[in-house]
Amino acid sequence: MSAATVDGTTAAPDAPRTLSTVTWKTSISLGVVLALYALLLVLAPHEGSARFALSTPTDFFQIPVYVVPGMATAWICGALAAVMVALSVGATRRARRTSVWVPSVFAAVLLVGFLAWAAAGSPRDLSVVGLLGGALVLSVPLVYGALSGVIGERSGTINIAIESQLLAGAFTAAIAGSLTKSPWVGLLAAMAAAALVALVLAVFTITYRVNQIIVGVVLNVLVIGLTSFFYSLVLVPNTATLNTTVRFERIPIPLLDRIPVIGPVLFDQTIIVYLMFVIVAVVWYALFRTRWGLRLRAVGEHPRAADTVGVDVLRTRYRALLVAGAVGGMGGAFYTVVSINQFNREMTAGAGFIALAAMIFGKWDPVRAALAGLLFGFATNLQNVLSVVGSPVPSQFMLMLPYIVTLFAVAGLVGRSRPPAALATPYTKE
Repeated sequence: MSAATVDGTTAAPDAPRTLSTVTWKTSISLGVVLALYALLLVLAPHEGSARFALSTPTDFFQIPVYVVPGMATAWICGALAAVMVALSVGATRRARRTSVWVPSVFAAVLLVGFLAWAAAGSPRDLSVVGLLGGALVLSVPLVYGALSGVIGERSGTINIAIESQLLAGAFTAAIAGSLTKSPWVGLLAAMAAAALVALVLAVFTITYRVNQIIVGVVLNVLVIGLTSFFYSLVLVPNTATLNTTVRFERIPIPLLDRIPVIGPVLFDQTIIVYLMFVIVAVVWYALFRTRWGLRLRAVGEHPRAADTVGVDVLRTRYRALLVAGAVGGMGGAFYTVVSINQFNREMTAGAGFIALAAMIFGKWDPVRAALAGLLFGFATNLQNVLSVVGSPVPSQFMLMLPYIVTLFAVAGLVGRSRPPAALATPYTKE
């Protein structure tokens, strides 16, 4: 048997060969986005300059407002994006995967170009600090929800019920926070309520082996119905006592909060935002550096093998879902003890499903899922910033933007995503 050449290397006659699958998905996706961007510039040109403000009055030093020609900047950014598309096509033709930095640079330059086009001719400054800070705040429930999904699905249980966990957490935090006048009590109550929802999910999917997707959908509908019913029956007539919470105040970190651009964005936030960064790191460490994480991932990949070496599969999955529910509850509490001080009907507005998409986009990795949540939060906040500068972009399109980004991320740019092997597979101990 003759030697074989795979990816430019010569293997021994009977050596195992590894073939990597390279698709045109990334190149085609980047090309489609660039074509739509160019079509926008051709059909709706804007004359005038765009003004970008990078500082706030409390910064250590002031960065002058950058004034750039709108259309010229937009076309230059489009040309740079075209170079990234060419690099992606070249890598694919050579049977190599597109490097991560290529779509990252592509997205960054197109974003700058789009902002320059949208703000062209506006007398108002486009606040970069406001754009980034608002994006971070709006992404908080998405990040918590995505982490909840990662923990639950790494153990082998589909967590479609993230939306119900967020909503239950928001509802319970409103009542507990209103009765005690303590946002901390509201936060703990939200975690308990969401963990209870996760417990119901665990009982039906793990113990009784009911279809996991059906149970998740039913829980979402059930919690929406229950919270809407009690909102109308209990909270509306007793708003002053049961639906007026005390919110967490911002905690600026001295000196750091005065660093231009990143200071107000990262170091002048509420405790829930700071906890988000900590929990992302904790979940990553727990999943990949602890015995608990090893067992959790084992029951999600090969529960029979895990059971053979003494891991209690059902108990591990129960614990994972309870932890996941508590984390999701923190995201739900954000709505009523940080964002606004009361609960409103269906106030999560589908954030749980976007969090689910962020989890898939992040390939079931807590850090990547958190970054995906930040991306979707940025897309949501973009509509608010563009409306302030008087952008001609229709508000209906901007409302669709987070979902468009979700579709592109999950269907186009995410590449190959392999879920845990035993996901959605009930386990029966023989």
